[in-house]
Amino acid sequence: MGKLGKLKPSLDWLLALVPVAFALHYVPSLQNDTALFIVSGLAIIPLAGLMGKATEHLAAKMGAGIGSLLNATFGNAAELIIALVALQKGLIGVVKASITGSIIGNLLLVLGISLVAGGAKHREMKFSRVAAQSSTASLLLAAIGLLIPSVFHFAANATPGSWTPVLERQLSVAISVVLLGVYLCTLIFSLLTHKEHFDSPDEGGGHDESGAGWSRPKSMTVLLLSTVVVAVLSEFLVGSVEAAHEKLGVSEVFVGIIIVAIIGNAAEHSTAVWMAMKNKLDLSLGIAVGSSLQIALFVAPVLVLVSGFLGHPMDLEFSIPETAAVIVSVHIVAQISNDGESNWLEGAQLLSVYLILAILFYYLPAAH
Repeated sequence: MGKLGKLKPSLDWLLALVPVAFALHYVPSLQNDTALFIVSGLAIIPLAGLMGKATEHLAAKMGAGIGSLLNATFGNAAELIIALVALQKGLIGVVKASITGSIIGNLLLVLGISLVAGGAKHREMKFSRVAAQSSTASLLLAAIGLLIPSVFHFAANATPGSWTPVLERQLSVAISVVLLGVYLCTLIFSLLTHKEHFDSPDEGGGHDESGAGWSRPKSMTVLLLSTVVVAVLSEFLVGSVEAAHEKLGVSEVFVGIIIVAIIGNAAEHSTAVWMAMKNKLDLSLGIAVGSSLQIALFVAPVLVLVSGFLGHPMDLEFSIPETAAVIVSVHIVAQISNDGESNWLEGAQLLSVYLILAILFYYLPAAH
């Protein structure tokens, strides 16, 4: 009974699917693209969690400043790896959809579930208004950065001959540099000049409640191995997207915005929810809003700058539904975080917006 009592449900159980994914890819008699897509996606979830854990333990060993930088770098590593693999294969639509999906998924799904779970245990939850407002203001700026290339495209189309894809790409590269500059400013603001607004009252709490932390060599080894396996599984996942979206009866955009985004963010989801249930809403907001900020101000610009070297140049021109989804998500989170406190109803409202957007992308016709 004692051993059975310790056998709690865990995302780590999904690690058993890693060898299954390799078998589905390499054993000819087992090859099935739809099964490979599902199994690879599920196997990435616990690996992303291990990357997050390793980063957190490294952060504890190396100090708050470097630790936050490590979290900024590796917090969205799974999404970045998946996007780079998709970009290398020329699946620019899937990459853009996964960027949109990560932003709205973190803001609406992760934060929504966190507020509902936390609100079920605590009548009112408080958080730092300064931290929340500075983050949502930066997100709004990022949304503007994603909107402008689309505005340029429609405006330039009105005067034939004055627009070229090269010009549009140059515009996106210039905006990407600006967004990276803003990201650097947010790091300086949160880590140096105004870090008191972002520090948790009991920062040492974390989620390693077993006592002992990992050593630096162990953390580095886990981080390295997890990153390598995630890169391989991402190759499997992206390679089976085409067949999977046809078999599952959903569009490529829906796969990118909903399915791939949830896979990439799943490990963060559980942490944000757990922190909210412990009434540590600053940490939940830091995970959900901070992750969206990293995607919008760091991952998206980096993908634009790197895409040229991969032979598939990407711009920041998103479709009208994608742009509208990001702007709506940022706006409602800004409204909810305006007063420095929250409850379960606001979480339900965020989830309802996410469901409405998911329904939109489910029924949205394919681009071609």
